[in-house]
Amino acid sequence: MTKPKNLWGGRFTGEADPGFVEFNRSFRFDRRLLDADVQGSIAYCNALERAGVLVAAEANAIRAGLQTILEQAHADPQYCDQVEAEDVHSFVEARLIESIGDAGRKLHTGRSRNDQVATDLRLWMRDAVEQVAAALRNTQQSLLDSASDNL
Repeated sequence: MTKPKNLWGGRFTGEADPGFVEFNRSFRFDRRLLDADVQGSIAYCNALERAGVLVAAEANAIRAGLQTILEQAHADPQYCDQVEAEDVHSFVEARLIESIGDAGRKLHTGRSRNDQVATDLRLWMRDAVEQVAAALRNTQQSLLDSASDNL
């Protein structure tokens, strides 16, 4: 299992307390945001390409790498367990750099972790609301069908 460097603590000289490191790690929770994180990262990659920060070859490699990460995560439930990540963003970034090299580092240009969290949560919530709405519509239809059958 690969262990990435912490995303924080650059000014500290010693190691952080292991309890603090574990407390700060959110990947067990936010791994459910993987689809949203990849979706947001692809959109951000497109914006970086339009802004001229990425050349077409870099953007294509990033999009392909992100899609591969998503496909592998869907195909193998253990895929996310192979890297000890602090959060979903560091997991995706580490996998992307591992897959396509230094071009993957450019995806973080001009984007904070807070931006990623806000975007991921909005995308995830939008999908969750759509799923609940579909379930409610199905329930309503079932109730109407049942009422119609029992008139």
